[in-house]
Amino acid sequence: MGDHIFIGGGGAEYGTPQSLLLDKANRHGLVAGATGTGKTVTLQIMAEGFSAAGVPVFLSDVKGDLSGLAAAGSAEFKLHDAFMKRADTIGLDLQYDSFPVTFWDLFGQQGHPIRATVAEMGPLLLARLMELTDVQEGVLNVAFRVADEEGLPLLDLKDLQALLVWVGQNAQDLSLRYGNVASSSVGAIQRQLLVLENQGGNALFGEPALDLADMMRTRDGRGEINILAADQLMGSPRLYATFLLWLLSELFEELPEVGNPDKPKLVFFFDEAHLLFDDAPKALVDKVEQVARLIRSKGVGVYFVTQNPGDIPEDVLGQLGNRVQHALRAFTAKDRKELKTAAETYRDNPEFDTAEAIQEVGTGEAVTSFLNPKGIPTVVERTLIRPPSSQLGPITTAERKFVMQASDMAGKYDTPVDRDSAFEMLRNRADAAAAAAEKAEAEEEALEEKEREFKAARRYDGGGTGRSSSRRSSRSSGGGFGGKLASVITKELTGTTGRRIVRGILGGLFKGR
Repeated sequence: MGDHIFIGGGGAEYGTPQSLLLDKANRHGLVAGATGTGKTVTLQIMAEGFSAAGVPVFLSDVKGDLSGLAAAGSAEFKLHDAFMKRADTIGLDLQYDSFPVTFWDLFGQQGHPIRATVAEMGPLLLARLMELTDVQEGVLNVAFRVADEEGLPLLDLKDLQALLVWVGQNAQDLSLRYGNVASSSVGAIQRQLLVLENQGGNALFGEPALDLADMMRTRDGRGEINILAADQLMGSPRLYATFLLWLLSELFEELPEVGNPDKPKLVFFFDEAHLLFDDAPKALVDKVEQVARLIRSKGVGVYFVTQNPGDIPEDVLGQLGNRVQHALRAFTAKDRKELKTAAETYRDNPEFDTAEAIQEVGTGEAVTSFLNPKGIPTVVERTLIRPPSSQLGPITTAERKFVMQASDMAGKYDTPVDRDSAFEMLRNRADAAAAAAEKAEAEEEALEEKEREFKAARRYDGGGTGRSSSRRSSRSSGGGFGGKLASVITKELTGTTGRRIVRGILGGLFKGR
């Protein structure tokens, strides 16, 4: 393999190798095409190539087919003869092989659980996930600021829910410092949190949180292929897109600068990429553009996989130097416009019309363009994509379980950890406040009882002199008017009514938890 990944054969009779240079692989890429045109196989052979070159890979398995990377292909497979014929056509010595795979799953069913904390996700991505308005997002930002100032770790959803209750109860004071914090906005966020919880958000948030180093391992010189089971996750497309964007952002924030490495530190495939940009606010699109522009200096290559290049904003699309375009259909005026736009993003090949080629290529064929050693896109070529070395199609449930049990990740993330965080800290504060109120009330009742006993004794012994009675009364009340006032205030705050207020405001949230 050397310094490149062989993608397929192009040119006349498909005899000209089309390769992706490893030292240009962190310049990002695009795999596009209509459903059923071969995008998944292209994704599979690219993952194989990167793994063989010692580059770890992260990809999402939307249909379940990519689990076949863990098993070698077989001569008994029904397409074996067709694969061998294609390999002969493009000059490939096809050898069947399996690759090191780790399975991940947000729900912990088809892979090791994968989690993030609420604090790591941050208010911007959470606002996107919950479809909050600008005003509601502002309130969420206030909540995160309060958590920082109060030393309240936000790890899971119940932490955020508890914090929002506290914010709502202290909205008036917080509004003086941070601007308007409307109770209606707090309520709206709580309702969206409930929706997120019903969609499986509880499975995403918590600890142990993902260690990025576990995504960037090699095994026997081969890069680990991390496969996220996304067939169930796709039922909540916004959760899917937000999670992948969070993971990409974490890589951007945590990895050091490496400049232009000989090969990437990690390659990240973002399947169903249109979900990331559908109805996305400008702030989020700007963040994606920033990450895509700068993360390549961290040694990470990002490859967007989608049906149409038009699904990707222009500012992001312009940064994708390596492209594999499978067939597009042009049935409507909108389709034809998108086809023309897609064709215009390639360097023309005088041998054929690019737009026509994009319509005509068959399954397993594509038009391709990769960066040359100078970093310039090559002219577009019609390319016959190489067959995969690993199994085409999914492995069995038993085989998947075997891979999971043999993995280094077995047991590391399987058991959730619920350490003290915002929820527990606020509950403890509530319990302490209620206990202090009860103690003060008991002391006040004891004092009142002593006063009653003293008055009863005075009535019994005839009352004494007026002056000594006044002095005793003054001492028992704490001395003069100030002592009496303090006694009244204490009684109001620590009496039965005061205790109920403390329990209602601070303790009611935690009742029955």
